[in-house]
Amino acid sequence: MSDKILVIDEGTTSTRVMLFEADGTCLGSAQRPLTQHYPAPGLVEHDAEEIWALTLACVQEMVTKAGGASAIAGIGITNQRETIVFWDKTTGKPLAPAIVWQDRRTADMCQALKDQGQEAIVQAKTGLLLDPYFSGSKIGWALSHWPQLTAAGDKLAVGTIESYLVYRLTGGAHISDATNASRTALMAIGSAGWDDGLCDLFGVPRAILPQIVDCAGPLGQTLPELFGGAIAISGMAGDQQAATIGQACLQPGQTKATFGTGAFVLTQTGRTLPQSKNRLLATIAWQLDGVRHYALEGSVFVAGSLMQWLRDDLGLLERASDSEGLARSVADNGGVYLVPALSGLGAPHWQPHARGAIHGLSFSAKKAHVVRAALEAMAHQTYDLKTAFAADGADWAEVRIDGGMVANDWMAQDLADILAIDVERPHFIETTALGAAMLAGVGCGLYGSLEEAAIMRGQVERFNPAMANPVRQTRLNGWADALKRVLA
Repeated sequence: MSDKILVIDEGTTSTRVMLFEADGTCLGSAQRPLTQHYPAPGLVEHDAEEIWALTLACVQEMVTKAGGASAIAGIGITNQRETIVFWDKTTGKPLAPAIVWQDRRTADMCQALKDQGQEAIVQAKTGLLLDPYFSGSKIGWALSHWPQLTAAGDKLAVGTIESYLVYRLTGGAHISDATNASRTALMAIGSAGWDDGLCDLFGVPRAILPQIVDCAGPLGQTLPELFGGAIAISGMAGDQQAATIGQACLQPGQTKATFGTGAFVLTQTGRTLPQSKNRLLATIAWQLDGVRHYALEGSVFVAGSLMQWLRDDLGLLERASDSEGLARSVADNGGVYLVPALSGLGAPHWQPHARGAIHGLSFSAKKAHVVRAALEAMAHQTYDLKTAFAADGADWAEVRIDGGMVANDWMAQDLADILAIDVERPHFIETTALGAAMLAGVGCGLYGSLEEAAIMRGQVERFNPAMANPVRQTRLNGWADALKRVLA
C-alpha cells in the first residue's frame, strides 16, 4: 500500500508542497514565492492563476520525488484562510483578483453594518465579528464592483483557496471543508451549513458557494493527466486549524500559537461551541464524520510580515534571521516600542483603521533597538490575547508555538518571559503542513484517528519563564502606553 502523504501548504507569501512518510518524516519540499499585489493602501490581492501554476509545478516536483502518483496515499491541503477566489466553472480560470485575508477594502461596509446593530447577530451565528478580515464582505464587495462576476451568471464559482485548488485539481468538484467555511461569516457554525440570512446580509447568492464537507475522508481525486495517475485528496483544513492539529492540541484547553505572516492563537474547546465576551472568535477546529470540534481564537494580523517589511522596505535587516543577533546585541529595547498595526489591529481590539507606530525614539536608539522592539511586539500582542482568553475562562497553562518566526530562540524565550508560562516548541516547526498530513493520513486510512496520527509530531523542547517580574512589568507598561497612543 502507498504510505507517503503529499501536502499542499498554500500560504500568503509562498506556495509550498511537502512530502511526508507516515511517521512524520519530511522527505522533501518544493517552494515558490507568491507575488503580493497592493493596488492601493489597505488593499491586498493575489493572482489566482499564479497560485494554480505554482501549486501545479510544486506538486509535480514532489510526485516525481515520491516515485510517481501510485506512491502517494493521499493529498492534504492547508491554506491561508479568508482569502477569496472567483472563477469560471467551465474553465476553472479566475475571473478577478483574489482578495487576500489582510485586505481592508470593506472596512466602511463592516462599520455600516455595525452601526445598524448587525454585529451581535453575526457573532451569535458565526462566532466571528464584523471585520473586513472575513470573506463574506469581500465577496459582497466584489459582486457589486466587478461587473465581470455578475456577467458570468451561473458559471460563477466562489471559494476560499482550498476550494479553488480542489476545483482545479479534480476538474470540477466545488467543495470547502468546514474549517475554511467557518471563516467566511456566511456559515452558522452550530448548524449544518450556509445561512440564508448571512448570505442576504452580505449580498452573496448561496448558489455560487461550495458544498461544505469534512476535513478528512474521500474528498476527491486529482485528474490523472496532471500527475501521471489519480491521487486521492483526503484532508483539508485552514492553516491555523491545521497547525492546532499538527501541535496535537487534541484535548480541550490545549493551546497553540502560530507565528507566520500573522500570529494566531487557538485554544481547543472540544465539542463545546465557545462564546466570547472579550472580542475573541469562535471557530471550527475540525470536522470528522460530521462531528465538529471547536476552538477559541485570537488573530494578530502582523507578525512575520513585520520582519519582511523591516528587511525589504526599511532595509534594517539583510535576512529575517539576523533579527535574533540584533536583539541580543542590546541590553534592552532602549525605551523603543513598535506597534505593528500595518494592516490595522486584530484581536482583541479589532481596529481596521489603526496604523503602526514606533514610539520612544531618541538619538540613543539604534537599529538593533527597533528590531528588538519588533520582536518584543510578538510577546506583547500575545500577552494581550492571553488576557482576553483568561477573561473568557480559557487561560493558558502553557502554549505550543510554531511557524517560521519561532526558529528564533530569543523570541521563544521572550514569549515565555512575558507570558509567564512554559512555551513548547516542536523540533519540526512546520506544524501547519504536518496537521494537513495528519488529516490526510486519517482520511486515506493510514491512521484510525487524529490521536493515532499525533505520532507524526515528533520531539519538542521547552522554554521556561526566567524574567524578573519588575522587568516584565516595565515592558508591559511601556507596551500599554504605546498601544494606547495608536488606539487613540
